[in-house]
Parts: sequence; structure tokens; C-alpha cells
Amino acid sequence: MTPIVKAVRAAEASIVNIRGEKTVNGESLVVGEGEPGRHVNGMGTGVVIDPRGYIITNHHVVSGVREIQVTLADGRRFVARSIAHDPETDLAVIKIDAPDNLPVLRIGRSSDLMTGETVIAVGNAYGYENTVTQGIISALHRAVQVSDAQLYSDLIQTDASINPGNSGGPLLNIDGEMIGVNVAVRAGAQGIGFAIPIDKAMRVASDLLDRRNVRSFHHGLVLGETAPREGRGLSVVSIDEDSPAATAGIRPGDVVTRIGDVEVDGPIDFQRALLDRLPGDELRLALRRDNRAVNVDLTLAAASSASRAKNSPAWEALGMDLERISPSDFRRRFKTSYRGGLSVTAVRPDSPAASQGIRPGDVLVGIHIWETVSLEHVSYILEKSDAATEDSVKFFILRDGGTFYGYVSLASTGKKTR
Repeated sequence: MTPIVKAVRAAEASIVNIRGEKTVNGESLVVGEGEPGRHVNGMGTGVVIDPRGYIITNHHVVSGVREIQVTLADGRRFVARSIAHDPETDLAVIKIDAPDNLPVLRIGRSSDLMTGETVIAVGNAYGYENTVTQGIISALHRAVQVSDAQLYSDLIQTDASINPGNSGGPLLNIDGEMIGVNVAVRAGAQGIGFAIPIDKAMRVASDLLDRRNVRSFHHGLVLGETAPREGRGLSVVSIDEDSPAATAGIRPGDVVTRIGDVEVDGPIDFQRALLDRLPGDELRLALRRDNRAVNVDLTLAAASSASRAKNSPAWEALGMDLERISPSDFRRRFKTSYRGGLSVTAVRPDSPAASQGIRPGDVLVGIHIWETVSLEHVSYILEKSDAATEDSVKFFILRDGGTFYGYVSLASTGKKTR
């Protein structure tokens, strides 16, 4: 058995076929495919990323589809529902309700790929199920403009054939690990195929699942990836005060290595462990603390009750209720140099924010000299930074495609320390 055969055998049970009827309006995402205003039977491929039936694929494969039909490698068919999607990166997560756990494809890394490396593409090319093609990595970091609305950046280029129907399927390395998500952006191209690097795809998938989870419950953890020399897991960067994480005794500097029965190697694993959880659910977390193994139990809180507690400094000092925007959603909605922002969901009448004309729908991107990427940033700025001693601070908001700024008073907050 050759290495390529072994790689395909290891991956094929986790690869699914996706079909569904859609109406093509305007320019198709895949160059050379479709005509305006006509019904077509869409086809594509997906990959199981969680045994409970969560599947990653391309956004354009499932966008506008009336009924997403998924066929597993063993022939079973299910109707899937859309969980989350990001048109900018052309990625989506869907789910089927299978009666048993599904095999999950092993995830590799795209950060250390090399030009000339052997790769394998598997998918539903032109409707022919489980089509396998072989090639090499021709180039890295390619940018491809397929329409006025769609620019792919940082793609893997390969000479393995990737045709319509392959979109959403895996690009494998010789070990059978997924190193990219195939995307058929050049219909009929000979010797030129592209794939979204797996590191980017998993980061986007994590953001998409986080956006879904954050609406349901609150845990109070802010996590970051560990350096390779520090071993597997996610490092605890900070913890919200009076949060479930604080109650559980988790500390900054701890490393989360497992949640329940899910091993945590990266952000996607953390979000997978939280899928289908509800407020009140208890999670067993395995931590690494000062080279010791520690287990703690964390009980999830309702998102609604947690939101005001997290926002209380902004509400009390400025009169604004703020809500997190996921990184992928922020990048999709705003073309700006700011790294992120917080959505203004409510403004208290007669508050400092109201007096400056801030209104619901604005996006707060900065206070004083700091960006407001997270709710924790705002709490720090208003309670612990040198801005807390000022009579007023400068703020920056996004509104209707523009950036606006002003000065908001802190004189009446009762938090001044000088």
C-alpha cells in the first residue's frame, strides 16, 4: 500500500458530499460557472471537524441552498442546517444530526508547508464522489480576485486538480492530515488549484463557533495560544471578575489542556468542547499550572446575566452597554486598520455617552490611547489605567463607513483616583 493510498484511506471516512438546489443570480463565485437567474443543482464537499456532526465547508457551497443535503462516506444521507458562515473568507460550518459519533479528520499545520511538497485533493469533483487527485504545492500566499465582491488572500496553490464540486473538501499531506480547504476558483483551469490554509480555516471556524457560543452562555476566560516550546493547550490570558472561571479558581497563566473528553490543542478545540452546552452545565477542565496537573469544575452562566456584569464599568462610567464582535465578523463588516471593536447596544439617557451623540449601532474602537478590542480592555482603561484619573477621555467610533471621535466626561463617575 503506497503512502498516498494510506493517506486517502485514513481521511475518506471524514469527507462528506454536499448537494442542494440554489438560484444563481449575477456572477458566480466560481469563475466560468453558472448563469444569472437560473436554478442549478449545487455540489460541494465538506469535512467532519467534530464527532457530533459539525462540518466545515466553503460558504459559497451552502449559501442560498434551499436544503443542504449531506451524504456520508458510508452512504447515509442527512439534511444539514447552517451554524455559522463568513462570506469574506468563504468558510462555513454546518451540522447534521447523526445518531452516532462521526470520524473526525486529523488536522495538520499549514505554517510549515514547503513548495514542492506532495499533496492530495479529495472531493465531489463535477459530482463524481470521492475523486482523488495528486500534486505538489506550487506556491504559497497566493491572492486571487474572482469577482468585485470576493478576494481570496494567502491561498495555497497546487497542481492537483481542484474542480467545481471539490470546493470545501480537504487538501491532505502525505500523512493524511488536512492542511487546506479546497476552493475551486478557476473552473476548467489546468494544473492550477487553490486551497485555504488550514491554520486560517481553523481560526475562522473557531471565531464562527465562538460567535455562536457567546450568545448562549458566559465562562469568563480570555485565552491565547501557547508557544510551541510550552507544549499543547491554551494559555489563560485573563479572567473576568465574578465570572464562572474566577469562581472555579482558574488563574491567569494556567494552561487549559482538556475540557471534558476534548483534548485542547488550539482555539477550535476549545470551541468544540463548548458546542451544545447550556447555562448551568458543569465542565471539568484539566489545567497545567506551574508544571502541575490541576482539575477544576466550571459552571457556565447565562450570557444575559453575564453581559451586564462584564459591561458594568462602561455602563457606570460612560452609560454604554457594549457587546463583543467576533474578529471574523469585524473584518467582514469593516475595512479599517483597527483590529477590532465593541458594538454599542444601548445608551443610558443623560449619560456622558448620550451627551456626545453616541448611539446604538455605533462601534467603539478606541478610548484614550488604547484600542477597545474586548470588554476586558474597556474595564482596564476605565478602572486601572491612567485614563481613569482624567476628567475626560477621547473616544473613537465607527459609523456609516466613517471613523468619528470626541471627548467624553468621566467627572461624574465616582471612579476618579486623584
